[in-house]
Amino acid sequence: MKAALYARVSSEKQDTDLSISAQLRNLREYAVNNGHYVVKEFVDEAESGKTADRPAFREMIAMARRQQRPFDLILIWKYSRFARNREDSIVFKTMLRKAGVQVISITEPFEDTPTGRLLEAMIESLDEFYSANLGEEVTRGMRESTSRGFYIASYAPYGYRKVRVSDGGRERPRLDIAPHQAKVVSRIFAEVLEGKGLVEIVKDLNAGGISSPRGKAWGKTTIYQILTNEAYTGTLVWGKTSSRNLPAIRVEHAWPAIIDQKTFEQVHRLLGERAFIKIHPKRVSSNYLLSGLARCGTCGRALLGQDAKGGKFHYYVCGTLLKKGAGSCTTPYINSHRFEDLVIEKIKERILTTENLMELVRLVNEEMDASSGEYRQRLDTVIGDISMVNKRLERLYDALEIGTLRLVDLAPRIQELRNRQEQLQMARMELETLLSDRRVELADIHTITSYVEDLRNLLQEGTLAERKSFIKSFIKEIKVNGSVAELSYTIPLFKGQPQESVAVPHIVQYGGV
Repeated sequence: MKAALYARVSSEKQDTDLSISAQLRNLREYAVNNGHYVVKEFVDEAESGKTADRPAFREMIAMARRQQRPFDLILIWKYSRFARNREDSIVFKTMLRKAGVQVISITEPFEDTPTGRLLEAMIESLDEFYSANLGEEVTRGMRESTSRGFYIASYAPYGYRKVRVSDGGRERPRLDIAPHQAKVVSRIFAEVLEGKGLVEIVKDLNAGGISSPRGKAWGKTTIYQILTNEAYTGTLVWGKTSSRNLPAIRVEHAWPAIIDQKTFEQVHRLLGERAFIKIHPKRVSSNYLLSGLARCGTCGRALLGQDAKGGKFHYYVCGTLLKKGAGSCTTPYINSHRFEDLVIEKIKERILTTENLMELVRLVNEEMDASSGEYRQRLDTVIGDISMVNKRLERLYDALEIGTLRLVDLAPRIQELRNRQEQLQMARMELETLLSDRRVELADIHTITSYVEDLRNLLQEGTLAERKSFIKSFIKEIKVNGSVAELSYTIPLFKGQPQESVAVPHIVQYGGV
């Protein structure tokens, strides 16, 4: 039977089974000893068996479901290599059985009978239990450590340092105050209570040459994370987002406090009154059409959407300017509506024209025809090789029939040619499938014109997500340098030039319409 081999390891540290090379070696030996011919090997390295989202695994399942499947069985080292999730295992094995493909573990064999399938289910259930139980044991140990006030996270919060303390013959980490950093933390909380905004605090810290937690310049996000971290009151909070739906652990007075509870609550209340500063631009979907495309040509940061005057005015602002305040970047505020209208008109003018559409159709069809020609060339070569192998086999069979040569002498050569014949037949099937798919994909001018006509309407009337997607399919980047914006297109315009410079309308330093 034609067989595929599948091998997987989850990680060097955690996997107690054989390495990839050892698994493959044993699988190959099993295939030879049982008369199976290996047509393909699939390998997933450092991939978890608890999920089916494994590249080689997905490719193997897709090939097995083809109408002309290239193999009849899949050999694995253990059932846990196939899946440790019982539901995934049932779904994929049922799918493979319907396609006529059998899954065989070479170290946990079973017969394809009701009794055999029961044994297989028992083995898989044990594997899944082991995986789940190991996770529970690790979680239990971590919860036990944190409930006793030990700090198990990788890095200490800014203002603290990790120290090792003795615990029954072992050393475990706790937090202790880092005096210099603790003064900065106290200053940040005090300045918020004095009424200072986050941008002002950022500017003061950077102007004073004080290093941030990562040794770089301070930003609003870093300040906000400090102001909302209960660790500075001496409170340990762990497991707020437990995947096992376990309650969070909270331990007060786990280490020395830098900020008293009253101060922390007052600051927390003030931040609630300034709710807008809680939202980091990268964590929310922007309501601005060019977000993710527009960048500052001066410092390279993204241009972010910003409302002003209670939402009456809307601008694109350099991320540096927005984060660190006035003077940090020279790029001015850009009126969002006029900027977006400019880009939309340029797309209509430069891309959605009859001439460009005709050229686009021609390029697409040429590219597909070129691919088809390449596949056809390869297919012709494969067909020629198959014919040559068949002729060689016929000559060997003739030699056997008339007694010119003995079977014992010809058997190895015949087997070699038969293997080559099967490999070529598989290559032929794959190329014929690719050619068939390519013929379906070829587009005519009428089809693409109708499609783009729909996109013209979508550009004006579609939802924000649809319009964003449309623009990003044609524009790679928009870089603003002073009063000029450089549009980089994803398709070449004007005989191969992919860029165009245009004047940005109505730029202001602050406010305005």
